Amino acid sequence: MLNHSIRDLFVRDLRSAAEEIDSYPSDESLWEVREGINNSGGNLGLHLAGNINHFFGSVLGSSDYERNRDLEFSSKGASREAVSDALRNAAGVVQDVLDSMSDEDLRNDFPEQFGGKTVSNAWMIAHLLTHLNYHLGQINYHRRLVG
Repeated sequence: MLNHSIRDLFVRDLRSAAEEIDSYPSDESLWEVREGINNSGGNLGLHLAGNINHFFGSVLGSSDYERNRDLEFSSKGASREAVSDALRNAAGVVQDVLDSMSDEDLRNDFPEQFGGKTVSNAWMIAHLLTHLNYHLGQINYHRRLVG
């Protein structure tokens, strides 16, 4: 089933993001911001975890997660372990939700409008995977920049 392939890609890439966070040389370097770089690796990791917990956990699943997007970008100082754990936990959320979805569920409308438009669950999930990988690349670049 398509949802299992998508699930496997999300789990792989969220684990990769967690491994990138773990690979920073120090907790302090995770939060460094350099000229021309707006977001630290730590904030990008928190943003990815928040994004997954919101869209998969709350919107598609049945969790009571309440997202604070501003905090994802303003928080500072959490350890590498805390941020990577949040990403690994997000992988579990994706796995649980996608395991519960059928191919028909993927064709259904996403429960919220996105960008003022109605989109399918499959479309939104594909968008979330590309969003994850965009920020995974940013985290990798940031880690090499500060490392």
